[in-house]
Amino acid sequence: MILSRKSLISAAILLAAAAPTVASPSTKTTSAQKQKTERVIVLMLDGLRWQEVFSGADSTLMNKENGSVKDIDALKKKFWRDTPEARRETLMPFFWQVISREGQLHGNKTLGSSVTVTNKLNFSYPGYNETLTGYVDPKVNSNDKIPNANKTVFEWLNTLPQFNGSVAAFGAWDVFPSIFNVERCGFPVNAGYQPFTLLPGNPVIDAMNALKRDMPRRWGGEPYDAITFQTAMEYLKVKKPKVFFLSLGETDEWAHEGEYDRYLESAQMSDRLFGELWSTVQKMPEYRGKTTLIIATDHGRGGAPRGWESHGATIAGAEDIWLAVLGPDTPALGEIKSSKLTQSQIAATIAKALGKNYSQVQPRAAVPAPVFNR
Repeated sequence: MILSRKSLISAAILLAAAAPTVASPSTKTTSAQKQKTERVIVLMLDGLRWQEVFSGADSTLMNKENGSVKDIDALKKKFWRDTPEARRETLMPFFWQVISREGQLHGNKTLGSSVTVTNKLNFSYPGYNETLTGYVDPKVNSNDKIPNANKTVFEWLNTLPQFNGSVAAFGAWDVFPSIFNVERCGFPVNAGYQPFTLLPGNPVIDAMNALKRDMPRRWGGEPYDAITFQTAMEYLKVKKPKVFFLSLGETDEWAHEGEYDRYLESAQMSDRLFGELWSTVQKMPEYRGKTTLIIATDHGRGGAPRGWESHGATIAGAEDIWLAVLGPDTPALGEIKSSKLTQSQIAATIAKALGKNYSQVQPRAAVPAPVFNR
């Protein structure tokens, strides 16, 4: 039978009406749409207590007896405000004016949110190992410069074609080359007073190397954070790595010396530097709108007024840490209430930000933190 043109058109209309409706891409829900993150920046702030992050300056430590404060009036003028909310924003404006509004902050125990170290040792090398590998290794039980037998999530990402040659790590503490196992990991790791030689003739790097060489050394293996930060930032601007790590350490050093004024000043400076880094990458087309920022610490500290200077297996509260996440795939939920996370979840979270399943290659690692909308 031969159908007329008019009949064919009518049949087509009837078939279209009977066909099931398929939603156009614009009408689909956005909760699990494709990831936007293409790059990850992980920042760590050594030994900064959750108490200061969420409540700002502690009045019991703003004195000579407990905090070795030299000018109490000046410190109070700079950091003391009437409410915890005002104090924390004064101390860390980037955290509370940007991350809390556009990302997430976990670990305020007063609201029932916790992030916990699970290695039970509560000091640096075990903490960084747990953070970067996703699991606890009982053999990692000192801060000695022993090459890490465990491969970090950074080392695994560097083996993937899309990230190979675009991974880098910087740290103030000179143990990081061991933590990342620089002889094996396959990407640049610069830390401590080690001169950085991968950008020859770069005036900023040359200046930082000169400072490392010539400045008096207050801490044997760790320069001031500003030097580490400027070195790392210059590398980021020039090389534009897709997976980037930076750790600052002055907060831990000043706390160990019991100088609460310097501890607060370092926390504020670190917040400013992290804000500067975030502002910088938002102006770079390689990073803008497709970068997730993860900020954490390696361990907590004791409480106030006694014990805040220390941390370790016998120090109550040193297992309590915090976590901040900001990026295009992270819902802007701000300060999280009633959640329980662990330090061991951070490694898989770094991988998941990039759309990778770390558990497939490292089944010992904890699952990712639920901080993404996919």
